[in-house]
Amino acid sequence: MGKRHPNHRLVKIHRSYSVEEVANLFVIHKNTVRNWIKRDGLPVIDDIRPMLVHGKELVEFIQHRRKKNKISCKPGEIYCVKCRYPKVPAGNMADYSPITEKLGNLTAICPDCDSIMNRRVSIAKLGKVRGSIDITFPQKMKNGSF
Repeated sequence: MGKRHPNHRLVKIHRSYSVEEVANLFVIHKNTVRNWIKRDGLPVIDDIRPMLVHGKELVEFIQHRRKKNKISCKPGEIYCVKCRYPKVPAGNMADYSPITEKLGNLTAICPDCDSIMNRRVSIAKLGKVRGSIDITFPQKMKNGSF
């Protein structure tokens, strides 16, 4: 089974690929590549078989697909994986769990599905990410030690 998000860095931009080569490169089925061509608008060099896709256009197509599905969180929001959307946490509260001296996780509860939401954040950017969320820090960090 192929990956959900194909890696565009595997494609050589100065090469042309057949449908089978694209499928083998991304470990996906040939029909997926054919659907990209027919429904999603992946451009082919010409309509003569074997259908060939230019590497540069394949990279742009994969990057565009990845970019259009990305949703960034605004200040005060944490992404809920279950709901697949950024949300303000329940009670407007979150806990900070340090991973290193400069990096940690914000953990909160989704207001709709009651699942755990996480957001990795740098301690330096915590003020920008915080928004109106009330963040609880562990006792060790309050004393100044990690």
